[in-house]
Amino acid sequence: MILAINTSTLQFGVALLDEEGSVRVEFFMSRGEAHFGNLMPALNFLYSSSKSDIHSLKCLAIAIGPGSFTGLRVGLSVAKGLCHALEIPIVGISSLEALASQLSCSDLPITALLDSRKEEFFAAQFGGGDGCDLRRTHADFVLKTEAQPALFELPSLFVGNSFSTQGPLIKKMFGDQARLAPALCWNLKASSVGVLGLKRFYDQAFDDPETLSPIYLRPPDIRPSPIRP
Repeated sequence: MILAINTSTLQFGVALLDEEGSVRVEFFMSRGEAHFGNLMPALNFLYSSSKSDIHSLKCLAIAIGPGSFTGLRVGLSVAKGLCHALEIPIVGISSLEALASQLSCSDLPITALLDSRKEEFFAAQFGGGDGCDLRRTHADFVLKTEAQPALFELPSLFVGNSFSTQGPLIKKMFGDQARLAPALCWNLKASSVGVLGLKRFYDQAFDDPETLSPIYLRPPDIRPSPIRP
């Protein structure tokens, strides 16, 4: 089995996949206050509910961003700790690529978005290929709400992590050139991270847990405390 973890978005998830790519069990949690603290209980629930043996894991796939600064640090720390304890390999998966892979059979270019706050998105664009495999056509970048249509290929199928807030903004920015994926696709699933991780597992394309780092794209939004000691 392969364990997949996504904490790059405020809606985090964990999933177990068998070696053929079927999802054995998946847990998804919507955003909430300090909700990344629920990651370890979620992992425990995943194993207890599926009656799986954690020692049967062959690999761990982790979303490495871009995305939530806190979430990426929490998820990667847990993933590295598990890999060290179980002596299994780890693979880091682009969060934007995993999100776009949920629509990989689209005839249109796929633009994946993740909220970065400050009226910006983390974004990347992909094209379909033979067998619905993704083909990256634009590197990860920060998309501002005043972005010009010529920035990347349009028309495009857009997918993000909040249909209700991002969808209207994208339609306002790009008009009829923006086709919105169905609302049910606007969440990054841990199982999507796992499917891409499984491909890396069979290719033996593992990452070094000592050097694997999150993709941030911009500095964290950290301010000094207004209360001085």
